[in-house]
Amino acid sequence: MKKIKAGIIGGAGYTGGEVLRLLMVHPSVEISFVHSRSNDGKEVSQIHQDLAGLSSLRFTNVIDTAVDVLFLCLGHGESRQLLEKLSLPDHLRIIDLTNDFRLKNNNQLGNRTFTYGLPELNKELIKKATSIANPGCFATAIQLSLLPLAEAGLLAEVHTTGITGSTGAGQTLATTSHFSWRENNIQAYKTLTHQHLDEIAESLGQSMNKTAPAVHFVPWRGDFTRGIFCSSTIAVSTDLEELIELFNTYYQSHPFVHVSQNPIFLKQVVGTNRALLQLEKQGHQLVVHCVIDNLLKGAAGQAVQNMNLLFDLDEQCGLQLKANYF
Repeated sequence: MKKIKAGIIGGAGYTGGEVLRLLMVHPSVEISFVHSRSNDGKEVSQIHQDLAGLSSLRFTNVIDTAVDVLFLCLGHGESRQLLEKLSLPDHLRIIDLTNDFRLKNNNQLGNRTFTYGLPELNKELIKKATSIANPGCFATAIQLSLLPLAEAGLLAEVHTTGITGSTGAGQTLATTSHFSWRENNIQAYKTLTHQHLDEIAESLGQSMNKTAPAVHFVPWRGDFTRGIFCSSTIAVSTDLEELIELFNTYYQSHPFVHVSQNPIFLKQVVGTNRALLQLEKQGHQLVVHCVIDNLLKGAAGQAVQNMNLLFDLDEQCGLQLKANYF
């Protein structure tokens, strides 16, 4: 079978590195190039040192649009600027991991419309698309926690907290991403103003066919490197057993999302493309917990999942990953 030719733009960062690692072992993909402006000519293993002896690929500053699919792993705001300068053939699929095209009021580029790439919401639309806006990491975890309630008309005002590892801040060092600051430390940030709230509201509204209730979100910086743990609280009168059945039914055709009967924790999903959910209830207050790997189901893994759907492959192809439990 002819392999899919893939190009990675921005391949030196955390998400670009994870896309590279996944595609290297994907049975249906051939990596044509890995782009980096600052590392042109270097072996990829000089930057991603875990690939020493596994890859002879070198970074390039040349972008080849003759490939089948481009993964854009750039800084927010950079994808649109880059694509506007390129001549894009109609056959080329694009998967953008920035927030440049996620919202409906800015999802156009020429004659291309970017489809919001949350498979658990838009799987059939993704299969027919040519361009994908990969969701944000916190947005993925929160939406997976709420979509079954939204579709069933049970969603009310939401209060959410979520903690993320330091890789969520990207590879460029800032005060709050240094080891000496993160170690034995946590901090709330962007309280009630996080940039993922708009895409969450659009997706929940799409599922409800009306304006979604408010989501009040307090994100936290954690003292670990990767993973997200979110807890969302909603007032719901429905019995817990019925709610668990609702969630199981919603996700029965979505292989990467599972509802657990036991308490969940990060080590179950870090290193995988899986999302685990757990529901708890006291009185009318429902809490939905969700854990994902921010770099995989929250970024690169979901991007490859979207690629699989675009090219009519098994959704799980190349993504059967085991958590590094110990």
